Amino acid sequence: MANGRLNKPKGATKQETVVRTDRPIVVDATDHIAGRLSSNVAKLLLQGNRVSIVNCEKIMLSGTRSNIIKEYRDFLEISSILNPKHGPFHPRRPDTIITKMIRGMLPHGKKPSGIEAHKRLRAYIGSPKELKSLEKVQFEKAKIKKSASNYTTMGELGRVIGWTE
Repeated sequence: MANGRLNKPKGATKQETVVRTDRPIVVDATDHIAGRLSSNVAKLLLQGNRVSIVNCEKIMLSGTRSNIIKEYRDFLEISSILNPKHGPFHPRRPDTIITKMIRGMLPHGKKPSGIEAHKRLRAYIGSPKELKSLEKVQFEKAKIKKSASNYTTMGELGRVIGWTE
């Protein structure tokens, strides 16, 4: 220790992540809570990884079903005073809902890193053929703890608010 500083070996960093751009990290979103899944995926994206989320219709939302639907219907009422065609546009499909949720956790409006991170995100309803052979990751801390009957799926919410499969 010289001058009150710790001597670190050369090349040592706080956290080293392996960035593989040839294959995306495939996240199976079945029985994951939406907010916790979003924050984990946002961290992976900011580290420079490509992330694909499959089974978006099986993502869980915590809270009472009636309350979730009421809140989303209130959100759908928000429109432009001048001309509703100018937006804001509200997603109704599960994959676009989760994409918008993750975008809210990225610095998308302020920094180029957030914009680039958002471009590395893909979300799918079901599981596409090209991703079936890849290994799927699940976040243990984001999985539901109680029985599935206590939660509402993103697919149910989408069907109630106007998503046609």
